[in-house]
Amino acid sequence: AGKFYLHAPTETSQATLASVSPVFAVMKFDKEGNTTYFEKKKTELYQELGLQARDLRFQHVMSIETRNNRIIMRMEFLKAVITPEFLLILDYRNVSLEHWLLNELASQLAGEGQLVTYSLPFEFRAIEAILQYWISKLQERLNTLQPQILETLEALVDPKLLSVDRSKLHILLQNGKSLSELETDLKVFKETILEILDEEELIEELCLSKWTDPQVFEESTSGIDHAEEMELLLENYYRQAEDLLNEARELRVLIDDSESIIFINLDSHRNVMMRLNLQLTMGTFSVSLFGLIGVAFGMNLESSLEEDPRIFWLVTGIMFLGSGLIWRRLLSFLGRHLDPPLPPHVPGVLKKSQPAGRVEIKNSLKGETFGLNRSTLTNQ
Repeated sequence: AGKFYLHAPTETSQATLASVSPVFAVMKFDKEGNTTYFEKKKTELYQELGLQARDLRFQHVMSIETRNNRIIMRMEFLKAVITPEFLLILDYRNVSLEHWLLNELASQLAGEGQLVTYSLPFEFRAIEAILQYWISKLQERLNTLQPQILETLEALVDPKLLSVDRSKLHILLQNGKSLSELETDLKVFKETILEILDEEELIEELCLSKWTDPQVFEESTSGIDHAEEMELLLENYYRQAEDLLNEARELRVLIDDSESIIFINLDSHRNVMMRLNLQLTMGTFSVSLFGLIGVAFGMNLESSLEEDPRIFWLVTGIMFLGSGLIWRRLLSFLGRHLDPPLPPHVPGVLKKSQPAGRVEIKNSLKGETFGLNRSTLTNQ
């Protein structure tokens, strides 16, 4: 009875774990491009492939690994297991992924596509097809972002605009985030390939048929080095990722430069408005200063001046004339302190002596170059 109570929870837990183990929707491609679909539990799948449970633990990361003569490729949502005889795509239920699997991958593996590895074993075709698909997805993302960013920047970097459209700034912010995500994906893709290129043993392990088929191994030792072919294949897609990353960096630099131009334009318009405000303030001060005369004559006091009809026009003229003169003086003072200073005056003696000095320097350089060329030719 004691043994029964000891073993019963273990058997129940094992049954529970087996019942809740994940089920993979698998699409299988063979060398001829034939496609089959099936669902299988994770435990059954890794036992059939001779793998460990951790080998089929797919997170949304990017890696290329080899286990027990199997290549495990993780390209975020694209999860594949490659053997010398077939290719397995796990959890293929993705809109863009299904379109590629149904319309392109089968024909590529059967030799009807545009791959360059048809003369090599099956794993070369499978790896190239997956890398080509992924680099094309990155290229599509860049081609979608580039015209949107350029159009938005062209609308924002306009010196005639006195203000910035917030809707376009919001669009630019979203595109900037998408560009940052694209740069991160490209860097991860490059680092994944670079880790393999730095290790010769990893490149050798990717050549599955070289170790399973003796005839392939003999051909490789006689002149066809599959490791070199695999290295060239990975380097090709590494360069493509590098080119895409450079284009993305150019867009990032263009965004940063455009932001600087936008700030400069806004500062320029802000300075104009501040200067206009300052000029109006000076004008108000001038009118208020000479308006004191009108305040003095408007007091309830009597004098002999209001009896003369010409005094009104005289006082009014003095007020407007004095206000205009003071405003003019204030504007000239403002211009002297805000406008950039003039370049220093160059004496006439220096102006006349400079061309001669330049001619003498040019002639001496020509003479030295000519003498150097003659000596070089003589030595030769």
